[in-house]
Amino acid sequence: MAQQTEPRTITYADSGVDIERANRVKQRIKYLAHKTFNRGVLSEIGGFGGLFSLDKRKYNDPVLVSSVDGVGTKLKIAFEMNLHHTVGADLVNHCVNDISVHGAAPMFFMDYFATGKLRPEVAEKVIAGIADACKHNGCALIGGETAEMPGFYSDGEYDLAGFIVGVVNRDKIITGKEVEAGDVLVGLASTGLHTNGYSLARNLLFSVAGYTPDTYANEIKGKVGSELMRPHRSYWPIVRRMIEADAVSAMAHITGGGITENLPRVLPKGCGAIVEINSWPVPPIFEHLQKIGNVPQDEMLRAFNMGIGMILVVPAKKFKKVQTILERCGEKGYTIGRVVKGEKRVTYQ
Repeated sequence: MAQQTEPRTITYADSGVDIERANRVKQRIKYLAHKTFNRGVLSEIGGFGGLFSLDKRKYNDPVLVSSVDGVGTKLKIAFEMNLHHTVGADLVNHCVNDISVHGAAPMFFMDYFATGKLRPEVAEKVIAGIADACKHNGCALIGGETAEMPGFYSDGEYDLAGFIVGVVNRDKIITGKEVEAGDVLVGLASTGLHTNGYSLARNLLFSVAGYTPDTYANEIKGKVGSELMRPHRSYWPIVRRMIEADAVSAMAHITGGGITENLPRVLPKGCGAIVEINSWPVPPIFEHLQKIGNVPQDEMLRAFNMGIGMILVVPAKKFKKVQTILERCGEKGYTIGRVVKGEKRVTYQ
């Protein structure tokens, strides 16, 4: 009679998920998150939910403002360059900008990091970038999710998303309802592509032009990878001062869709916008991308921010006040157009 063998014991680790390794990463993440905590945080990292308390002395009629976003295919370049810290800042700053245009101050942030095989050194760099950006923007990183999903992602790749909550008093919400014809459009410079248009940019640079991230391009006076990995900047330090001074009627964060699709989102019915296309310096990366693919101008303006990452809609009587605030912040603002009566869209001149 043949001898029976004991059935093999299969563990979660055999299936590709190492719980002990994940727990070690979570302990390090807990330390990074603690560095962002403030008086509003009521919970510890590791609970089922994050708890945060509003300052009742500051907000007598609070309205919560939330946003969720990801970094998109910019991550593909991060993988190739093994550069993971800046994508955390991209994620936080994008979300902060989104809620700030409503007049909301960022309170807390939560992240989602998912990968096929958890690499502690990579996860720590990503979360460290998130924590640093949270601290810079004055919000707390109070929780998140780190998921290890074997077979779902290619080796060495991960996905990243985040969720932010901010607060504003009801009477201070910036709705855009006060925007009227004659208001001035003031553009604030971007640091590059930020986190939008990367599928087109990667196609143009890597497939059409045949570059690699290490390629030095004379047209941009630098390496392609470094240019593409410039962090998405936070406008909160400037926007906060604009809100405090009651200096703007509306603000538009220029993300996916460019000026063409984002500016109309903050215009009331019966108002359109005229944008003067040559009123600000367009960074060389955009001109180079357009040349590589002979990309039509309207497509460029819809796919990329073209050097303007935030637009302030300013009543004419408050224009000098805005200029003064920008000077004190060391920020150059570009007068890029005006609000006019008409259809709710952007016309370029």
